[in-house]
Amino acid sequence: MKKILLIAVISLTCFYAKAQEELAFPFQGGKEVMSKFFKDSLVLSDQIVSHKTTGTAIFKFTADEKGSIKKIIIYYADDITITPPIIEALKKSDRKWIIPDHEKFHDFIIPFSIRFTPPATGSPALQKAVYTAYSKRKAVVSFDQVPLDMATLLPAVSISYDITP
Repeated sequence: MKKILLIAVISLTCFYAKAQEELAFPFQGGKEVMSKFFKDSLVLSDQIVSHKTTGTAIFKFTADEKGSIKKIIIYYADDITITPPIIEALKKSDRKWIIPDHEKFHDFIIPFSIRFTPPATGSPALQKAVYTAYSKRKAVVSFDQVPLDMATLLPAVSISYDITP
């Protein structure tokens, strides 16, 4: 009976260890390190900050077995002006990705949200600037079918910036 129990415990431990290996987060250091990396690496242009631009962008990128980024695709973006800083930050993440199961290539989908930190009291000028930015934005949408196959959805990265009144 003790041998059977011991074998069962060893088997479950091996299974649990294998499951943890397969479910490792695909960025070196984990989720928090990835969020911090993108918050530190994403440099918003003066145009984005001065126009009070906000929005969401969803990217798909392909990484190879060494973690190098091979292809970046914009699935959707509320405004085209928020995409260049995100693309530059994604390029900086080269060789930081962990590919599951020793695949040659793997696709990842990552959403970004960019917004400004609203002041305690809003002013009519701020409201007008936000409305103007919203009304002038040019969305980017992928109309072609994009095969998702074995893509990994990553947690959203939220970037907030402060505005000067």
